[in-house]
This record gives sequence, structure tokens and C-alpha cells, in this order.
Amino acid sequence: MHEYRAMTTFQIIRATDCPEVPWKNGGGTTREIAVFPPDAGMDTFLWRLSMAKVETAGPFSAFTGIDRVLAVLDGTLVLTGPNLDVRLDAGTPPQPFDGGAAVFGEPLGGPVLDLNAMARRGRFTCAMTRLDAGSTATAQGTGFVIALEPQPLAETTLERLDCVRFEGALAIGGRVLFVDFRDTCAEPADTPH
Repeated sequence: MHEYRAMTTFQIIRATDCPEVPWKNGGGTTREIAVFPPDAGMDTFLWRLSMAKVETAGPFSAFTGIDRVLAVLDGTLVLTGPNLDVRLDAGTPPQPFDGGAAVFGEPLGGPVLDLNAMARRGRFTCAMTRLDAGSTATAQGTGFVIALEPQPLAETTLERLDCVRFEGALAIGGRVLFVDFRDTCAEPADTPH
């Protein structure tokens, strides 16, 4: 087992500290990991990271003007919609799609747990990828890694589904999902004024 080596400061967000709340349509539950600006609502966030449990087949909530990326943590999920017909499981790459599109999700063989990143188009971008132990996660903006297995971090241990928020680079000590939210309106430091 490898150890994390932090090249920057980080914040641990325990999965058990993220309250589980039901969806409006009753088709599942969600745990909000982080949102920006802090305390922003569903109509005002610039980016949002959450885990959702999908228990029944049904339409996804529409978020006009939002880019979404989804990865399955447990189970198998079929997503269909405009230009979208994919089967996702815990080994497939994350799937980007238009948050405003009419997307239908169907869990196969039981409930699905997924990780969902959303960013307001034209203001932020979000990228998500799976990384293995020995990799380095390098955030261009605000980065998150979600532990897919227990692993050490500095003086503590990340349990499965715990999250680390960081900026800069983080050496990875086990299998994770890496999410990077980048501000598209931020001016590069070397741009002349």
C-alpha cells in the first residue's frame, strides 16, 4: 500500500459527515460533498460535487446550462438521452453529458451509487478521471479525490468514499476518482494587463 504525500494543503471530507437527503422525485438519495459558492442552492451554484444512490429507473433532474460528469462507484447504470446511450459500472470511465438534456437512468441488478460533478457552463469546467496508486493528481483549479478503497493520508486514514479537497498536486496512495473544477474566467498569472 502506498502513502499519500501532500505537496500542498488539503481538507478531508468524511463520507459519514455528508448528510443523505431524498431526491425531490423520490427515486433515490444524494449526499452533497461540496458546493461553490458555499451554501449555494440548486439554481445558484457554480460547481457542485455529490454522491447519489439511484434505486429506481427514471429521468435525471434537468440542470439547464450545467455540464455534468458522472462515474459509478457501485452497481451498473444505463444512461440514455440525446447522443447518450452508455452502460456504466465501477470500472468504466466517467461519462460527461449536458445537464439540461433529457437523460434517463436505469440501475441494473440493484441500487447504484454514483459520483456526480456539475459545473456552470461558461464559468467553470469539470473533469473527472480514475487514478491508481502511485499516480499524482494535479488540480488546475479546485481538486478533489474520492477514495475507492481505504488508504493512508498523512497522519490519518481515508475510508472508502472519503474525499480530499486540495489545490496543487497530491500523490495518490490507492484507487481514487479525481475531480478538477477550473474557473474559466480566471486570468492566467502571466497575462499582461
